[in-house]
Amino acid sequence: MLSQDITNRLATQFGTKFEISSFQSLGGGSINQAARIESKQGDFFIKWNSAAKFPEMFQKESDSLKILAKTDTIRIPKVIMANEEGEESFLFLEYIEQGNKSSNFWQDFAYALAQLHRNTQSQYGLTFDNYIGSLPQSNQMYAQWNDFFVEERLHPQIKMARDSSLLDKSIILQFEKLFNRLDSIFPVEKPALLHGDLWSGNFMVDKHGNACIFDPAIYFGNRIMDIGMTQMFGGFAPEFYQLYNEAFPMENNWKEQLDIANLYPNLVHLNLFGYSYLSGIKVALSRFS
Repeated sequence: MLSQDITNRLATQFGTKFEISSFQSLGGGSINQAARIESKQGDFFIKWNSAAKFPEMFQKESDSLKILAKTDTIRIPKVIMANEEGEESFLFLEYIEQGNKSSNFWQDFAYALAQLHRNTQSQYGLTFDNYIGSLPQSNQMYAQWNDFFVEERLHPQIKMARDSSLLDKSIILQFEKLFNRLDSIFPVEKPALLHGDLWSGNFMVDKHGNACIFDPAIYFGNRIMDIGMTQMFGGFAPEFYQLYNEAFPMENNWKEQLDIANLYPNLVHLNLFGYSYLSGIKVALSRFS
């Protein structure tokens, strides 16, 4: 249940007594507590966690959702507020009713993601750091993608895994060999605005049959990072990739790039969940190092 501090803050937000008529705890997340709230003011989604354990997590997520929403490409949950109250922080969003996929669902989703990726800036990175799952994600700016990928994505996760004895010296040497080959693997592309954690658990179908994406880890990067993430755990139809490629053509070797792009989420999962993700890392490195 919500703390009194959060309940009081919601009352202040709405300028009246916030009366909860229904409170339904929601599962599916491994980090935060979450619930659907029905009230006189409407239906909402709220998630909350320790403010000390995850500093500014929900403020950064709120800012990220607003940046995605400004592109007017894919449906994003509307942010009502993000705040810290007492020992907890929380994010308060509109509640989106789940529906069934429309007949053109994958086409519309693929085209919308392509339009999102056409949003660009001069450098790779972001003006603020955020989180990937429960891990901090640094987004310092770089002029070149490969430099950003190595310094801001791979190196921090490799160091964390090495310090936890999850990677040995032989694997780290393979990474170093790979770094010297990145110029021949990734094409030069403009930085694209990415969702950053686009697996099947971070999109849903709204009541109109359209895609809605959430739980972002945004930054401006190589768009193969989003495409690769969609293949991590399944859930995206094969035609999605063909349709995306029609809307925003990728390089001929885009499928080869996927294994390297997914070294980042595999390292993240290795650090979060342990050795079961090591085999995928070894296979990718053996192909390119």
